[in-house]
Amino acid sequence: MPTNLPPEYYQVDKRYRAAETTGEKIVLLEELLSTIPKHKGTEHLRGDLKARLARLKTEKQSKKSNPHHASSFHIAREGAGQVAIIGAANSGKSALLRALTHAEPQVSEIPFTTWEPLPGMMLAQSVPIQLVDTPALDREHVEPELFDLLRRADIILLLLDLQGDPLQQFEDAMRLLEENRIAPVLLKPDGAPDERLVYRPLLLVGTKCDDPAADLDCQTLDELLGLQWPVLPVSALAGRNLELLQQAILAQLDVIRVYARPPGKEPDLSAPFILKAGSSIEDLAAKVHKDFVQHLKSARVWGRSVHEGQMVGRDYILQDGDIVELRV
Repeated sequence: MPTNLPPEYYQVDKRYRAAETTGEKIVLLEELLSTIPKHKGTEHLRGDLKARLARLKTEKQSKKSNPHHASSFHIAREGAGQVAIIGAANSGKSALLRALTHAEPQVSEIPFTTWEPLPGMMLAQSVPIQLVDTPALDREHVEPELFDLLRRADIILLLLDLQGDPLQQFEDAMRLLEENRIAPVLLKPDGAPDERLVYRPLLLVGTKCDDPAADLDCQTLDELLGLQWPVLPVSALAGRNLELLQQAILAQLDVIRVYARPPGKEPDLSAPFILKAGSSIEDLAAKVHKDFVQHLKSARVWGRSVHEGQMVGRDYILQDGDIVELRV
C-alpha cells in the first residue's frame, strides 16, 4: 500500500536531516510523526520513526550521564575484517546484509529506512567477516560521521542499483568520497601518496540482478566504467553470485586460515586461526597464547608447501590451510 505522504512531511524531513544536535532532531522527529497520516501504508514508516525517536532520547539521556558516550557510527571491529556497505537510497544495502548475515535490518522500498549503521557477521569459508549496513550515501542527508566509519573500515563495498542509474550513482559516490578525503586504493600512486587521503579497497557490486538476463545491464556498466572498475552482479533476493562476492571480499582482506593441532590429537578444522598473509609460526604462537612465543620449542607443519609433519623454525611463513603443531 502506498504511503501517500503530504508535502509537509518532506519539508520537515529536510529540516530534520540538516539538524546538528540531538535535541533538534528529537523535536523535528516528533513534528515529522505528526505530519504522517495514520493508515496501513504508513505503519512501517511510523514504526521506524518512533524507534529512531526512542533511540535519540536514550542517547540524549546517556550523554547527560556519560559525556564520553560513543557515537552510533563507531562500530567495534569484529572478525577478520570490517566491510562497510555504502550506496544510494534503495540500492539494496539492507537486503544484502540480511542475505549474508544473521542481522535483521528493516528492508523497505521507502527511501532512507536505515538511520544508523547496523553490523552483522558473515562466515566466508570459515572466516568471520563483519559487514556494516550504513545510511544512504546522499549529499543532502549524509551524516559526516559516516565518513569516519569508512576511514576505519578495511573494505568499502559500493552498491550500484542496476535498475536505476548505476553510472550516476558511481559518479556521485566517488565525488562524495573524494570530498571527504577517501580514495580507492586502486588510485593510490606508485610514488608518494597524497597524505591527506585515506586509501581503502573499493569493490563495486551491481544489485537487483535477479536473473541472468539482468547480467547484460552489468556488462554495459562494465564497458562504461572500463576494466579498472569491474562490477560484480548479485541478487540478495535470488541469492545469485553471493559466494563470488564472499570470495572477492576474502581476496581483498588478504588473510589465511591456519589450523592448530594439539600434540597427539587431530586438528579442529571448523575453527581456524585467521592471520594476515605473510604471518609466521611466531605470529601464530602469539595468537594461540601469549606465553607460547617465549616458550616455543618446536613446530611441525602439514601443508601443500612442506613435507607432512615437517619441522620448521619460528620464521617459517605460513600458507592458507596449513595445519600446525606447536610444542612448548
